[in-house]
Amino acid sequence: MSTDLGLAPHAAENGRRLVVLRHGRTAWNAEGRAQGHADVPLDHVGEEQAAAVAPYLASLEPQALWTSDLARAQRTCAHVEREAGLVARVDRRLREFDVGLRQGLTMPELAQRHPEAYTAWERGEDLMHVTQAEDGDAVADRVRAALADALDALAPGRTGVVVTHGAALKAGLVALLGWPAAAARDLRGMDNCAWATVEELGSGGRLRLAGYNESVRPGHDAPARLPDEV
Repeated sequence: MSTDLGLAPHAAENGRRLVVLRHGRTAWNAEGRAQGHADVPLDHVGEEQAAAVAPYLASLEPQALWTSDLARAQRTCAHVEREAGLVARVDRRLREFDVGLRQGLTMPELAQRHPEAYTAWERGEDLMHVTQAEDGDAVADRVRAALADALDALAPGRTGVVVTHGAALKAGLVALLGWPAAAARDLRGMDNCAWATVEELGSGGRLRLAGYNESVRPGHDAPARLPDEV
């Protein structure tokens, strides 16, 4: 699939749209602990975030929903399911990175328990490589494939919602758009219960990033879309 690198005007009428949502907050998010494949539930803030975003996503009239199999993603998606009247498809490919030695640890704890890995990271080495974690290219490939399959499953002009995880979301999104893998480092981390929007331009498979890190906070309306010239 090819991609538009900018925020163009409006997608063609029959273009499909994928909204890729990060799960709500967990206690480990709040504490700065690496989660990876650990099945950590949403905390009370995460539940409020998911409840706030669900009506807006339902207002997009999604044709289908997909979610990672991990509890924090499935619980976030449950709010959207209820509002949209849909049942999500669970896709294990949407899981977060396996973070290896970092799982359950804050960065100070990693420094204390695995000083060699932490020192290597301070030198600028990829933290995934120095902590026996899942390879970044492998994560990008599996998440890209899941996102591409979701897009392909949509009828022309329809919207799909995918619930996944922060680091996996960036890697898969960049791969889906056809950008260099290094571009993921130029995207800020997605906030909990924030989303990115990918739009298809017509029927040719050309994609553009139409929104990034957009969110609805409890008690607030949906955000205005970014102006085209930004």
